[in-house]
Amino acid sequence: MDSSSRVVIYLTRHGKTILNTLDRVQGWADSPLTEEGALVAHDLGRGLKGTHFVAAYASDRGRAIETARIVMQESDNQHLKLAKLAEIREFGFGKFEGEYNQTVLKMVANEHGFDSIESYYDKTTENDSNIVIDTVNRLDETGMTENSTIFEERLTAGLDEILADVTKLGGGDVLVVAHGMVIHRIIEMIDPSQNLRIIENASVTKVIFENGAYSIEEPGNMFYVEAGKQAQGGV
Repeated sequence: MDSSSRVVIYLTRHGKTILNTLDRVQGWADSPLTEEGALVAHDLGRGLKGTHFVAAYASDRGRAIETARIVMQESDNQHLKLAKLAEIREFGFGKFEGEYNQTVLKMVANEHGFDSIESYYDKTTENDSNIVIDTVNRLDETGMTENSTIFEERLTAGLDEILADVTKLGGGDVLVVAHGMVIHRIIEMIDPSQNLRIIENASVTKVIFENGAYSIEEPGNMFYVEAGKQAQGGV
């Protein structure tokens, strides 16, 4: 692999879905984009117009694929073939899929002796995503969840595949549409100091590979969505 090739991954969270709107857990389970979710994907695509991607990837969940296709169309990158990667699928919550988010977060906090997830976060320096992932994995007896180590190994394999493909093309800008916890974990793996509590739908985090190393720029940036709104004449 040519480590001198610069690869810039525009790591994007999918648009808002029905389950997002209902504030329910959505990992391997899926639901379609809402009207609002589709609109923000269109805004993102318009904001990315002028960015010429050399490749485009999405998680194999429908919400990520739907978002990617809208973004590709609006940004004039529809000529690219969209590659679907199971390796960048969201964390699977097993029996907790579809449960209310706050119910699961309260359960995680209670397991660690706290009344709320906020009070737990205030008292710990651990990575937020690991807390949830490993607690859910321990409490789910279905065998459908992953611990944080396995989750990280899966994401690393996905990044490695994208990097290998794009390096063969000589590097360049890449669109990758994934999920909230996926993006959190990738940021934590590369540069924990830049991690955010919330990754907004359609936000862009730049994952850069250059000179043999990864770095993070502009985590959770909503600039492209705002630029797309302005291009459409919105406010």
